[in-house]
Amino acid sequence: MFSKKKLPRPKQTISRFNPYLNQFLNYLLAERSISKLSAEFYTNDTIQFLSTLAASTSIKNIQESDLVQYITQLHSLRLASASISRKITSIKMFFRFLVAENIISNDPSENIEMPKVSKKLPSVLSVQDISQIINQANTRDAKDMRAKAIFEMLYASGLRASELLSLQIDDVSFNDGFIRVLGKGDKERIVPVGKPALTALRNYYNHGRREFVKDRISPYFFVNTHGKKLSRMGLHKILKQYVKKAKITKRVTPHIFRHSFATHLLEGGANLRAVQEMLGHANIATTQIYTHIDREYLKEVYKTFHPRS
Repeated sequence: MFSKKKLPRPKQTISRFNPYLNQFLNYLLAERSISKLSAEFYTNDTIQFLSTLAASTSIKNIQESDLVQYITQLHSLRLASASISRKITSIKMFFRFLVAENIISNDPSENIEMPKVSKKLPSVLSVQDISQIINQANTRDAKDMRAKAIFEMLYASGLRASELLSLQIDDVSFNDGFIRVLGKGDKERIVPVGKPALTALRNYYNHGRREFVKDRISPYFFVNTHGKKLSRMGLHKILKQYVKKAKITKRVTPHIFRHSFATHLLEGGANLRAVQEMLGHANIATTQIYTHIDREYLKEVYKTFHPRS
């Protein structure tokens, strides 16, 4: 019987650090434009470390040795390298912030090295697998129309689940073949969508969605059977149901559709820069300062290389 992994137990309350933690959280949200969820992760990682310090330790006399001791404890718990790496990243961000704000003069995390993280290749569906899933929703039933629109959209655009669920009616341009996406950090991007997806979206919007909404008003494109915004749990339930119908035994998630979208484009010869633009990866923000990809070029890349354009 394996014992449960437990993080180092807090030695005392950390109320003395609260002003700095609040400033750090506000900095992440306001100046770094990091999503609320990610900002909370970074802050909580930092809190876990600060909780292990002695009561006499102030923000100005935290030493590199304190960090080394904490990281040693994390390793002793046999946490995954990726988890430890994220915690160290959070702590480093916190101390860099304190230095930038002149709260401390020296960064105790400066010489702390990141553990090597082995990169796992993302799972990808074949074009045949995706077609098989989509083909399970080929009737005029409202739920089938919604499912088909969801699957076509996930594969046609590479949207994250949260982006798909937040999609509003005004974000879909049927005439131009584009959708407007509000991604991480509230960064907006425009993504081209192929004809099969547009047809599925139009059918769902004109017929299936109306059955769910009836006389209610909802700005969201994808809704549940009560006409309210479709939840993440609802999305996973729909996907699981149709994957089972397609007799596909491998694990399938909305994010695997996203991986498949990118992989199939690149395998077809698409430009990596264009694919990054369509995916809305976080590190694209820096590149966007120096280069701009024309929307029509993105559309041409999509038409040329995507299997269902």
